[in-house]
Amino acid sequence: MCRAFLSFIVTAMTTPITIRRSSDADTQILRRLAELDSARPMEGPVLMAELGDRPVAAISLDGRRAIADPFVPTERVLSALFAWAATDKAAA
Repeated sequence: MCRAFLSFIVTAMTTPITIRRSSDADTQILRRLAELDSARPMEGPVLMAELGDRPVAAISLDGRRAIADPFVPTERVLSALFAWAATDKAAA
């Protein structure tokens, strides 16, 4: 395995994940994330996940749409977002 790839895996495993609701200030960030994913931009409030300070994934609050950075392993991040959204719905 390539050292750079191993380094990336270790970094990704130790980088904190932040899950938060989007705000109006995140419109450009969400648009860029959608472009990376070759998807339509998400509208309205969404849940976003950031690795460190890098936005890597977002889901609609109803859980019907997801976008993610295809250059970052986001399977577990998306799972966390969907779990968070389910918990948030249950609490509401």
